[in-house]
Amino acid sequence: MWHRYGVKIRAPHALVMTFLFRSGSLREKLRAILQATYTHSRNLACFVFAYKGLCALQSRMQGKTHQVHSFLAAFIGGFLIFGDNNNINSQINMYLTSRVLFALCRLGVEKGYIPELKWDPFPLHTAVVWGLVLWLFEYHRSTLQPSLQSSMTYLYDDSNVWHDISDFLIYNKSRPSK
Repeated sequence: MWHRYGVKIRAPHALVMTFLFRSGSLREKLRAILQATYTHSRNLACFVFAYKGLCALQSRMQGKTHQVHSFLAAFIGGFLIFGDNNNINSQINMYLTSRVLFALCRLGVEKGYIPELKWDPFPLHTAVVWGLVLWLFEYHRSTLQPSLQSSMTYLYDDSNVWHDISDFLIYNKSRPSK
């Protein structure tokens, strides 16, 4: 069950990203898609198994469940399974980081640690994020995650060069000089 979820999530993403940004033969691209899908699925399945097992073990040892059990089980599972610094784990961790930050802000408001604003902060948040990402892209590109660099290079650099209508309809990529 858990591995199917990983396939549902990773396969379409890997397919699109591989065909848009990766060079190589069709065979190499298909291998990359399968490898990314397998790694994502395997890691999710292993993590769920470890997390549930560690939660159950702690609960059994202490006779009841405590909130800290969830954190400790996920901490250990995350370290062991997602602690390898590779492209798949990096993307998963970045995805989770953004969602955790949003959730912690909401929790802070719910608990009264952060005052509830009378205006919607989303437009300001959006402006800051876009301002920062484009500033980083233009002046500190190497600090951005590689797939974000690729996407932004395509959108903001490759779009400066147009050859014909196929650039707009298919894929615009700078062509080597003859």
